[in-house]
Amino acid sequence: MTLTATVRVPATTANMGPGFDCLGMALDIWNTISVEAGSTGFVISGEGRDSLPTDADNLIYRCFKRVYDGVGKPAPSVRIQCENEIPLGRGLGSSAAAVAGGLLAGSALSGANLTSERLLELAAEIEGHPDNAAAAIMGGCRIVVSAGDRLVTADVSIPDELKAVLFVPETPMPTEQARGLLAQTVDRRDAVFNIGRAALLVNAFASGNLEHLGVATEDMLHQPARQKIFFPMKNIFRAAMAAGALGVFLSGAGSSVLALARDREYTIGYEMADAAMKSGVEGMIKVTQPTALGAHLVGQSVR
Repeated sequence: MTLTATVRVPATTANMGPGFDCLGMALDIWNTISVEAGSTGFVISGEGRDSLPTDADNLIYRCFKRVYDGVGKPAPSVRIQCENEIPLGRGLGSSAAAVAGGLLAGSALSGANLTSERLLELAAEIEGHPDNAAAAIMGGCRIVVSAGDRLVTADVSIPDELKAVLFVPETPMPTEQARGLLAQTVDRRDAVFNIGRAALLVNAFASGNLEHLGVATEDMLHQPARQKIFFPMKNIFRAAMAAGALGVFLSGAGSSVLALARDREYTIGYEMADAAMKSGVEGMIKVTQPTALGAHLVGQSVR
């Protein structure tokens, strides 16, 4: 008997400007992962096909096995097939997608049937970034905070007309390197700056007052430091806003830049790419939108 589970997991953008480590949003860009128990091997197509491990070190497999370990069952041999649309190392949640996909496939095939809350707890333990994990697992725009030994998450409504315009540089920005640039302490004025803007961002989404997004996506806690290794960032921001973007920010730890828009998406993308090119950075444009759908099972079969 062969059991197969197929899951889809969205890309995510985290921080969203001022919401450092506490705001994330799912994007309509997907990885599809099929796990077949009783077989062996890896097949990876799309993003990461030449660089991702195809053995027990693969993050999807490790998370799949983590579920079995948690329920006290031996993990079966598996054949994992991935169709990846999410770029690696670009601040679009590729690691969170791998974690969520492995956990969800493990939950389905082991019979553990973990709740989304338990999946989030496990993903945050493994991946270390609950903002990405919450958006990947639950979809939509999520606030997530630690409260003692638990995570509290809440959904933020997203205006239907909102689009996401991405400039994805050819060069990745490793999360560890980007985090290493950040100061251990922050000035109180900078903290207040971000608190107010994070609140304004949530209000703009919930109320539909999108004209506030230009201010609401500003940041003083992480983007200024990260510009030290991504010099064109401010030029790309300026180009996006001049072309009609509602707001713009570094996606996660970078290197992708995400502009929020409700029209002129391709003009905004072109201007972002042009500003980057003039600064010596090549890349591609992706026009997408937020998605309310998180990681989900699209098929489960027995044969």
